[in-house]
Amino acid sequence: MKRRGSHLAVYSAATMPSHRYSISTLHRPTRFRRLFRRGAVPAMIPENRATLIPDGGEFFLTLINEINRTEKLLLLEFYIIRGDEAGALFAEALAAAVRRGVRVLLLYDYIGSFDTPGEYFRRIRQSGVLCHPFNPPAFRRGLGWLDQRDHRKMAVMDGSRALVGGVNIGNEYSGHGSRGKWRDAGVIIVGPAVTKLCRLFQETWEHDGDEFPAESLLRGELPGQGDAEIGIIGGTPHHLRSAIRRTFRLAIAGASGRVRVMTPYFLPGPRLIRSLLRASRRGVQVRIILPAVSDVPLVKLLSRAYYHPLLANGIEIYERQHQVLHAKVMLVDDHWSVFGSANLDHRSFLRNYELGAIIDSPDFGGQVGEMFDHDLGESRRITLNEHQRRGWIVRLLEFAFSPIARFL
Repeated sequence: MKRRGSHLAVYSAATMPSHRYSISTLHRPTRFRRLFRRGAVPAMIPENRATLIPDGGEFFLTLINEINRTEKLLLLEFYIIRGDEAGALFAEALAAAVRRGVRVLLLYDYIGSFDTPGEYFRRIRQSGVLCHPFNPPAFRRGLGWLDQRDHRKMAVMDGSRALVGGVNIGNEYSGHGSRGKWRDAGVIIVGPAVTKLCRLFQETWEHDGDEFPAESLLRGELPGQGDAEIGIIGGTPHHLRSAIRRTFRLAIAGASGRVRVMTPYFLPGPRLIRSLLRASRRGVQVRIILPAVSDVPLVKLLSRAYYHPLLANGIEIYERQHQVLHAKVMLVDDHWSVFGSANLDHRSFLRNYELGAIIDSPDFGGQVGEMFDHDLGESRRITLNEHQRRGWIVRLLEFAFSPIARFL
């Protein structure tokens, strides 16, 4: 169905081909590198080690343990830092690091952490942490500042190892307290790719004109640690074209066997939808896991407006049950992973400061594949028939709110 002015107007139904490409029909590394080079994505950095952290609670414990064993420098950047039990443990670990001589730099997003008491951050500063809010109110610039947020989540320890993912600092992400445990994930990276993360942090720190005070503590060339090639993508609102969206589209274009996606907020827009449809039409199996219960119900409502063209073209959509899904992962051909803070929505593509790690490693891909299989077992498949039976009130709401989808 086409409607003038609707985001559905760019899609068309197609008959699925009777054959499937074998993974062996294309040499994945060569194909991916050619596509990524053409798309101006930063170079892949070899000889890293990547280890999946498949649970938000485990990610939080790993973060605290890594903070506790840091010797010289901590760089921390989170969209949300709450003043709850998890936030208290985090603050205590930072204060202990400062007492043993570690230089600690902490960035948090002003809007993302808006409901965290100011006293929480004052205590962190009093403990000796260099703590800055990202993009605080600047009404002299109009309201543009409000729409540019630092959505990254990362921690870099001693310039040599890093934690990256979708996990913020709060009870719901870490499994502490009474807010309930969300479904999240992360990755720990060790090796030369960490240097790129340090530079991204430095650029964000200097966003408001603050001098980066730890240049001398950053290491130079890091030794190789493993067989994973990693590319780091730092999406910002200043890009003329979305680096994050381009990364997802190139990864999908390079697929020859299957694409698996897990994301909490799915408002991808026509370009990414076309990429998924092209992959499906050339025989790639595409599976998408979305939340059954969302912390932002309006996004869930608008996400379902994208279901029809995907389901009609053989793409499988599942909704994760039992927990609020917050993990953001893409796995291509069990080999290439895209991991980080970005959702598949306009805000992550065009308005936020985001972070993505492209990880080329069969071993890591195997870890991520096992995680997907587990989550698939906790999910319910949505059929085209079921989707078409949704009530007229739901359809009316989808249509009424569709103009604001690009702002969510």
